[in-house]
This record gives sequence, structure tokens and C-alpha cells, in this order.
Amino acid sequence: MSQPMSPPKRRKRRPVLRSLLAAGVVLLGTLGWSVGEALTYPGDDSTAARLAGWAREHELGVVVDKLENLKYDLDPPQVGGSLSAEAQARMKKAAAPSPVKPHKAGLALRTPMPTAVRPALPGEGVWRALATAHGRPIVQGTYVRPDADHTSYEAAIAWISTKHSRFQLHPGLREPGGTFSVPPNIPHGQRKNLVATWNGGFKITDGGSNGGFYLNGEYAGELRDGAASEVFYRDGSIKIGVWGRDVRMTRDVVGVRQCLELMVDGGQVVPDIDDDSKWGATDQSAMFVERSGVGVTAKGDIIMVVGQALTARTLAELMQNAGAVRAMPLDMNRAWPSFMSYDGRKNPADPKPTNILDFENPAERYYNQATRDFVAVYAR
Repeated sequence: MSQPMSPPKRRKRRPVLRSLLAAGVVLLGTLGWSVGEALTYPGDDSTAARLAGWAREHELGVVVDKLENLKYDLDPPQVGGSLSAEAQARMKKAAAPSPVKPHKAGLALRTPMPTAVRPALPGEGVWRALATAHGRPIVQGTYVRPDADHTSYEAAIAWISTKHSRFQLHPGLREPGGTFSVPPNIPHGQRKNLVATWNGGFKITDGGSNGGFYLNGEYAGELRDGAASEVFYRDGSIKIGVWGRDVRMTRDVVGVRQCLELMVDGGQVVPDIDDDSKWGATDQSAMFVERSGVGVTAKGDIIMVVGQALTARTLAELMQNAGAVRAMPLDMNRAWPSFMSYDGRKNPADPKPTNILDFENPAERYYNQATRDFVAVYAR
């Protein structure tokens, strides 16, 4: 007696199910490899920063923004309160007598900057030397509370003498990526006379910066007229301004880093500083979060600001109060803002880095392979 045959429909389903299972395995494997690569690439980025970066690279930026907004709503910055003992001690150091002797150094410490909170704490707004060269305090820094409401947070401001410094733009390993003649870190043998570093801006690769990146003849993205731009020259100098108005491509330009538009122009905070859509993801412009920015004074010196709880407006006002006549935003959120000064007195070939504020990445972040682009400053 012959065996009964399987139902025809069941026979047809098996190849379809196998194909779906195979496709699912391939998809999960590809996804797993992609996420795994994001979690293991070189550098000091945290797991959260790596996953957020992976999501943005895979068109999930809206999801990341919503999660960041939700986190902010659940745990907003504290209003009122006092600085931590550590932060107050950091401020008080500036109130102590300076070891720099202006008559010998030929470069004085700057006049204290105005503060948003009165009365000022001991050392608040008072400048002190962060890095010296030939006895001159060519990198100076100070700390202030960002506004009268968020008094348990601080912002750090750095000033750099361009007359006594030279500036180098570095690419990041993943942002903007590519193959550039300059390494994505400051390797051994290239650290002598290093005095400062600071972070880059919004991502070029996903269009977040609304501008481009150029270094030694190689481009990432397109340089945009009207974009706020850090421009680096063959002689080691730097300028900050509007591309196509204040700065433009010449044979002496070796690097350009663009990010959004100027926040301070002509010495004034720009009129549309409160426009949420201009300075980050929607709704984030008015959030009190970690931010950074860089500007230039009327004499051409550099002002760099990093803060723990800043809006677009308070970042702009800090840069303006510190003396910037033109200033632009850089990156934001805990993983990316940074400013390090370097002390080469013990080992000039390998100076010790110090982070001006405690952010997510270590002070050595640019000695290692950096994920994102940054600026290095050397004493002339």
C-alpha cells in the first residue's frame, strides 16, 4: 500500500520558510557585525557614545534625539545650589598669587572677565596660566558659573595667544574619516611644544555641521558659503569667520573646519540665537547641556569655551563676555566637548595633558586615535 503524500501547500511553504530564515540570519548577522564594529573601533568613546553614533550613521538620528530629549525631561539640570567643593577649589586657584611675572614674561594675565552671577566667588572670572612657553602664559583659563539659575555648574574659558602659537587641524578616525596626510591623533615624536587641544564640531558625514572639512588638498563634504569656519594657514596661524565673507580659499589655506553659523558676529550675539532649529536638533538649542564653542578676539587671539549646562544663548554670551568678536559653535553633549592644556616641564617630548573640565573622555584622548576631528596648538 503506497504511503500518503504530504499536502502540496506544506511542501511549498518549506522553501519559503527556509528563505525567510536564511534572510533573517543574514540580516541579524550583518546587524550584529555592524554594531560589533561600532563597539570595538579604536579610541576612548564610551559605549553610549558609540551606540548613539552607530544609530545616527544608520538614519536613526531622530530616535537618538527623542531618547536624549526624554532623558533630559526625566533628569533636567539642577536649578540653584552651589558648586562642588572640587569646582570651588579649582576656581580658588586663580585667586592665589600668580607664579608668572609679567615684567619677565612679556605677556600679562588677562583682566578678569565679567560674571553672570553676582557676587562672584573667589577666583571666578580670574585668569591663570594653563600653559607657558619661554615664561609667557600663552594659554590662560578661568571658570565661571554660566547663569544665575544653574549655580551648581561651571563653564571653563580658555584664551590662547595666536602671536605665540601655531595651530594644526587633525581629522578623526571616523569623522570625517577618509585618508588624510595628518594622523587622527598626536603620536610620539609630534608632541614637543604642545600646549592645548580642543574638539571639533558637528558631524560632517551626516550633514549635521551644515558645512565641510578640508585638509591638505583633501575634502570631506563641501565647503559652504555663509558657514562658520575655523581656517588654518601654512604659517600655523588661524582665523575664524564666515566662509566667503571673512575667510575664503587661498593658496595659503591648509585646513578648514565648518560648523553651522556664527553665534557672535561683530562683537554681538546674533539676533536669531534663540532659534532652536539653528544650533542642534530640534528642541535641544534651549536645553542646558554640555556644549563647546570657539571664537576670536579683535586682536586675533583665540577664545574657547566648554560648559556643563549651557544653552545656545549662554554659550554665545560666554564667548562674547570673554572678548570674542566672532565665535562659532562646536560639538555638544557629554561625549564630545573638551579642552586640554599640556605641561611639558617634566618631559617636553611627552607633555602631561589636563582636561579643563571633567567630561566623558580622558585627558589623553588625543594621544590615542581620536574618533572625531580636533585642533592641536603648539608654542612657536
